[in-house]
Amino acid sequence: MHRPASVSLDPETLLSAYAQGAFPMTDRDGAVRWFTADPRGVFPLDSRFHVPRTLRQIVRQRKFDIRINHDFEAIMRACMNAPRAPRAPRDQSGGSWISEELIAAYVRLNELGFAHSLECWRDGELAGGLYGVSLGAAFFGESMFHTRPNASKVALVHLVDRLRERGYQLLDTQASTPHLEQFGCIEMRAADYLKVLRKALGKRCEFV
Repeated sequence: MHRPASVSLDPETLLSAYAQGAFPMTDRDGAVRWFTADPRGVFPLDSRFHVPRTLRQIVRQRKFDIRINHDFEAIMRACMNAPRAPRAPRDQSGGSWISEELIAAYVRLNELGFAHSLECWRDGELAGGLYGVSLGAAFFGESMFHTRPNASKVALVHLVDRLRERGYQLLDTQASTPHLEQFGCIEMRAADYLKVLRKALGKRCEFV
């Protein structure tokens, strides 16, 4: 039995899809396909981003060593193996939407400077983090994980701080979840999201 063919994941095609509001996921049959979301989950990069008081204290205590792109592939593999990593609903069986095909594609984007990881390290070990794609003034958050309490939340706080400092206009989460909503994630109609996306793509920002 042959597995259905996946979509092309070369860098040019992948970035073009993001620019049009689409993103890839591995489907139940093992093939990688394009998906969109309506409504779309986004984080407003303004004062509406909410950091709970206890989390602010943890961030100030600097319990984690924050690194950028130190081990991008390790972040992806940790997200692949994490139980129910935050992402748009796809498969109720609990399987990961991240596949070896996707890892190879995003590692290539990382090498080209379009995909980035923000990592939390503790005692020389990877404790949590996230990764995503940067295009223009938009950052497309892909997934996050943690092996130590609060590590992924600390990574998210540092991500938002970095995006604000560098003039980004959009932090896309694809879908909103109760976990993300506690930080201020909102839902936006797809048509409105595409307008915001087009505006963000017209500005150049550098993640690193």
